[in-house]
Amino acid sequence: MAALQLLRPHQWVKNIFLFIPLFLAGQLFEMEKYPRLILGFISLCLVASSIYVMNDYKDIEADRLHPRKSKRPLAAGTISIRQAFLLMGICLSAGMFIAWYLGNTFFLLMLFYFAMNVAYSMGLKNVAVLDIIIVALGFSLRIQMGGQLSSLPITAWLNIMIFQLALFLSIGKRYDDLYVHADSGLQIRRSIKGYSVELLNIYLAMVSGVIIVSYILYTISPDIQARFGTYRLYYTSLFVVAGLLRYLQIVYVRKESGSPTRVLYKDLFLQVCILLWIISFYAIIYAHDLLFR
Repeated sequence: MAALQLLRPHQWVKNIFLFIPLFLAGQLFEMEKYPRLILGFISLCLVASSIYVMNDYKDIEADRLHPRKSKRPLAAGTISIRQAFLLMGICLSAGMFIAWYLGNTFFLLMLFYFAMNVAYSMGLKNVAVLDIIIVALGFSLRIQMGGQLSSLPITAWLNIMIFQLALFLSIGKRYDDLYVHADSGLQIRRSIKGYSVELLNIYLAMVSGVIIVSYILYTISPDIQARFGTYRLYYTSLFVVAGLLRYLQIVYVRKESGSPTRVLYKDLFLQVCILLWIISFYAIIYAHDLLFR
């Protein structure tokens, strides 16, 4: 159980981003594309888990001071460092082998993802601003990987939108660090010295606006119009706006801005927003003949 907890399988939901290009391209039922995507998903989950182990090892002492992270296996002492490194090696080797099997381009993208996250774990996470940019780049890479595996081009607006969304969530996580620091006096993350509540307020306001604009521009972009015609994709922006407003409420009012994955698992409002966005997008793209004839 401790070994599974160390691998953080609940974080694997982030790697569903590999399937987003297929969904947005209206090719969800192109079954021949799924074997490569599923293998890519497994590869990314394994490599990501090896990075989580490395990160937990680097942060053992800091995690022991954190009210939630102190329960992580290495910080709590429920698994030994030797066992953790063995598990990391197995995951990394298996993940990279699958990536190599899927082709040179995907393998190089995976190598870059791994190298970037190693640099993050080894010290770049302590550099304010750069830390949240690296996290956001990880999601952009997931989109690029998904596009490569499914042989689909990634539009500029889609890339910008995903990057900004990941940046938005990363900024929200920094609020959690500030709240912990204010409540306990502990400086859990060294980069937190470079942030303040006022600065994060500006960041969130700026980025949330860019997300909304980039999403709307994506839905009405010439590339999307050429691919799907004049379908009303911009209607789906309603759920994007609602989800952003809810997350801002969680950050500012409820002060529960920790892991976005944890927030998503706990918050019904966000789950409904995402579900309605998926349903509306699906209906417009995949059932347009019934809706607009």
